[in-house]
Amino acid sequence: MMNNVPSLQIKELAFAYPDGNQALFGVNLSINKGERVALLGPNGAGKTTLVMHMNGIHPTMQGEVRIAGVVVDSKNKETLKQIRAKVGIVFQDPDDQLFIPTVGEDIAFGPYNMGLRGEELNRVVDEALTQVGMLEFKDRPPHHLSFGQRRRVAVATVLAMKPEILVMDEPSSNLDPASRRELADIVRSLDVTIVMVTHDLPYALELCERSVILSGGIIVADAPTRDVLSNAQLLASHRLELPVGFSLS
Repeated sequence: MMNNVPSLQIKELAFAYPDGNQALFGVNLSINKGERVALLGPNGAGKTTLVMHMNGIHPTMQGEVRIAGVVVDSKNKETLKQIRAKVGIVFQDPDDQLFIPTVGEDIAFGPYNMGLRGEELNRVVDEALTQVGMLEFKDRPPHHLSFGQRRRVAVATVLAMKPEILVMDEPSSNLDPASRRELADIVRSLDVTIVMVTHDLPYALELCERSVILSGGIIVADAPTRDVLSNAQLLASHRLELPVGFSLS
């Protein structure tokens, strides 16, 4: 049955940069449709490199990556276009994603390039903005919004593409407590597979039932988030820390 096809399937993925720096050493990872998974690990662990394989920005040199059953092949322009619509990446800095005069036009950019026009395009834009609680700001310039609001609009630019997987890079960084809570509520409400790359372990616990630790280019842990965060020795050995005073109970 098609419904049982994982959103993401990675088999024996290895990758080295042109300078010889090996970033990934045979990574295996499967994420089912609708799962929310935190991708944890120290800086330089290979997290960004792994994400860049999901939409073919890095070519697959060794191993295989599948999105909803479709092989990511950076040489196949037709399937690559489909893959890039299926894997939406929300960057850490929303200003990397927002570059058009109004919020609504920013949201429309991706769907327009996929061929949507007129009423259908309008509906998709309004739907995405409604999902992140930003519809009333549709005609505003993005630079008039707060940082937290811009991050929500950045999420909407990706949701408008109806992705299979939403990849969020450090979603809680630079957010005040209210914005952090609002974004968490939005994430919980979304019916989409989510991969959250984060150093914010409490946020991972709040939003993701499962956590994967990538360290030194290999997966060293893949378990329920609470179990991962309860293992002080595991966290310490991979340079991950819970905030002082934070209790898992």
